[in-house]
Amino acid sequence: QVQLVESGGGLVQPGGSLRLSCAASGSRYSINVMGWYRQAPGKQRELVAVRAPGGTTNYADSVKGRFTISKDNTENTVYLQMNNLKPEDTAVYSCYAQARRLDRLSPENYWGQGSQVTVSS
Repeated sequence: QVQLVESGGGLVQPGGSLRLSCAASGSRYSINVMGWYRQAPGKQRELVAVRAPGGTTNYADSVKGRFTISKDNTENTVYLQMNNLKPEDTAVYSCYAQARRLDRLSPENYWGQGSQVTVSS
C-alpha cells in the first residue's frame, strides 16, 4: 500500500503564498505520476498540477504562472508552491500518486487525506 501524507494547508490572505507537501511511502512500489487535485464546495474535483517521472508538468489554466509543482526524488515528496492566491483557490487540496506494485503490471491510484486551503481577507 502507498501512503501519502500531506502538510501545509491553512488560511492565507489574497495575494499570499502557501506551500503544500506530500510525502509518499511504499517500499514495494514504483511511484510514477504525482500531483494535486482540489475540490471546492459544490464543485467537482479538478486537476491542479501533475508531474510525470521525467519531469513533465501539467497545470490547470487557472493556476498557470502562479502555482509550481516540484518533486524531491530522494524523498519521494511532491510540493505545490502556490503564489498570488485568490479566493477562488479556496478548496480541499488532495495529493495524488499513480504507483505500481513491483510484482504487478498495472498501476493504481492513491490519494492523500486532503488539506484545506482557504484564501480570505
